[in-house]
Amino acid sequence: MKITILGAGNVATALAIRWQAAEHVVTIGVRNPASEKSQKAQAALPEIQFESMESAVVQADVIVIATPPDAVLELKDLLNAAADKIMIDTTNAVRVRPEPYPTAYHFIKAETKAQHVVKCFNSTGFENMANPVYHGEGIDMFCAGDDVEAKTVAKQLALDAGFSTCWDFGGGDKVELLEKFALSWINLAIMQGFGRDLAFKVVRR
Repeated sequence: MKITILGAGNVATALAIRWQAAEHVVTIGVRNPASEKSQKAQAALPEIQFESMESAVVQADVIVIATPPDAVLELKDLLNAAADKIMIDTTNAVRVRPEPYPTAYHFIKAETKAQHVVKCFNSTGFENMANPVYHGEGIDMFCAGDDVEAKTVAKQLALDAGFSTCWDFGGGDKVELLEKFALSWINLAIMQGFGRDLAFKVVRR
């Protein structure tokens, strides 16, 4: 699968490494591949191609949005031009959001022609994306959205990244709930001081 990740932060890096190891073709799209920040990120990921966002999006089957949530405001034309592709929103509108929308997912659905959109890879810290295995077993991932095809791809990519399973949180009306679920992880790990080395896993009797 050809995956383009928009953004070169911690989440983008962690997912890129996991998917590269699973033999997907991963490209990271950045605003300026020649910038100092991009060059530093590329040095840490020598086996992964860095390109401009415009170039990276053209070749992708799946576009993973790992920018700050309000950055999608400037990506409207880019995402609209790639409206036939599957888009995975990994962002959390905790500090900022793409006004007047509550999440990047809602902005994409309302302001572009994209239909294959899903929220996923937002519910835990990047450390758990880099290594989702605890005591020999993968932790859980979660997704939400209205498009079945996008969810199916996100679930498979979660398994390919090493997660045990990917739970379906529901439709687009559950996207904000999933972001609050992410805030619950942030609360425990950071605000309550339990540390980032913790994760969620659903157990059933």
